[in-house]
Amino acid sequence: MAETTLEHANVTVSDPDETARRLSRLFGWRVRWTGASKDGGYTVHVGGERSYLALYRGKGAQSREAVSATGESQRTRGGLNHIAVTVDDLDSIRELAATEGFSPGSVQDYEPGRRFYFHDGDGIEFEVVSYA
Repeated sequence: MAETTLEHANVTVSDPDETARRLSRLFGWRVRWTGASKDGGYTVHVGGERSYLALYRGKGAQSREAVSATGESQRTRGGLNHIAVTVDDLDSIRELAATEGFSPGSVQDYEPGRRFYFHDGDGIEFEVVSYA
């Protein structure tokens, strides 16, 4: 059987355009598509050639009520735990994340690579991993 790859994940954010700009600056991604979407919402697809994030904003205000009071989505059944991306130069991306106003955590070594985490302005946790 051929390897299955993840094509995209769809997450709700407060400002799809701004989130896409920041992720593009961090990871070298590009906007693949923008337009009207489900229930009067708006979506931006941002990523690379083979995979992307669909950044969705519904009609009206968005709520973070599904995330527990601790801010940990892991405590919410069906919640998003984090989005992981791989990069070649972990340290430069960590510096860029700080420049973007995020608070990147410390770099953790683990077999077989290194990683750090940060939360974006909507509370979505990103894991940045390097196997280089």
